[in-house]
Amino acid sequence: MSAVQPVPELPAALAEPTRRVGPWWVAGISLANLALWMGYFGPLQVLLPSQVAQVAPGGKETALAVVTGMGAAVAMLLNPVAGALSDRTSGRFGRRHPWTLAGALLGAGAMVFLAEQGTLLGMVIGWCLVQAGLNAMQASLTAGVPDHVPTGQRGEVSGWVGIPQSLGVVLAVVLVTRVVTTVESGYLLIAALIPLCVLPFVLTTSDPRLTAKPPFDLGAFLRGFWISPRAHPDFFWAWVTRFLMQLGNAIATLYLLYFLTDAVGYERLFPGEKAEDGLLLLILLYTATVVLTTVVAGVVSDRLGRRKLLVTVSGLISTVPAVMLALWPLWPVALVAAAILGVGFGVYLSVDNALVTQVLPAADGRAKDLGVINIANSGPQVLGPVVAGPIVAGSGGYPALYLTSAALVLLGALLVMRIRSVR
Repeated sequence: MSAVQPVPELPAALAEPTRRVGPWWVAGISLANLALWMGYFGPLQVLLPSQVAQVAPGGKETALAVVTGMGAAVAMLLNPVAGALSDRTSGRFGRRHPWTLAGALLGAGAMVFLAEQGTLLGMVIGWCLVQAGLNAMQASLTAGVPDHVPTGQRGEVSGWVGIPQSLGVVLAVVLVTRVVTTVESGYLLIAALIPLCVLPFVLTTSDPRLTAKPPFDLGAFLRGFWISPRAHPDFFWAWVTRFLMQLGNAIATLYLLYFLTDAVGYERLFPGEKAEDGLLLLILLYTATVVLTTVVAGVVSDRLGRRKLLVTVSGLISTVPAVMLALWPLWPVALVAAAILGVGFGVYLSVDNALVTQVLPAADGRAKDLGVINIANSGPQVLGPVVAGPIVAGSGGYPALYLTSAALVLLGALLVMRIRSVR
């Protein structure tokens, strides 16, 4: 009888993590994510709308949709490609850190270029380059959780990593509306902060090398981006639910600054103030409730081992503010809606991210698979303007826009129950 052959041990870069990560690692990846989300939301919330209003004042809604939609299309394509390339990277500096740093530097440089643009075409090129850099950075950072964090800690860590997504909005808006006074200086300040916040994580945390990789085959590489719903149904439903919930969020937030100006009449209610001031207050309220709920929800999901139920609850909560804004476009209602949305999204941030890491098809393609999941984040940014623009410009207006948002989020929240391998 032949001897039983031992099962070869997986290299450290591919092995399922079992050792809990410490506070320094969590702080480092959270700071890097803060840089990422400042890079996204400083332009999206304030700088791009303000710059577009200067470049194309007569058609600002359509122009903003073109700029953001083209950038999101780049994001949708580049995120999984950068993730797949990082999965194969075998240099001595590790798989993820080189892509994190390179993406940060490219995104920062592109933002400097964007700051100088005075035409719509220049803005499109600049924002697409920013998206290219930031999405390469995001692909590698997102893979950090399944690379290093054991399953029983992922809700908690996802909560801490999720806080910068909301805090980044606040800091970015404060920086570009209070610390600096022009669109150009706002871009330059964010561009400087991105690599500065990334360096501590890249320089002081480990990133195991990939000791061996298969020969590169272009056909196999391209086929790897198709993940069969039949072979991996839970991954498919995780993608669908995130896409629907992010689409609902995208069409609700794209025109929020214009909603405050045109529907709420913020500047008429508060003479001497700008709509950006109201937007900042809403973001502060939203962020406060996100911070209060996201880590707690992640810890609860770790303790209970129940991810799906909490994702559904978060979606149900998130539909409430959309309905409120649709029916009562009033400033006090907007304040309450922002606080409620923060509760719902705080739960969603930590629990859904943890859930997704548990339905990835294979360890050797974590960043690529998470890049495919991230299409469900960036795809709605492409489709959002296509859906939202005609609704706002047509007879439905903002009420129809927010009711549509509520319906999409609700559908996504219910479909998460189709996932079978995670409780």
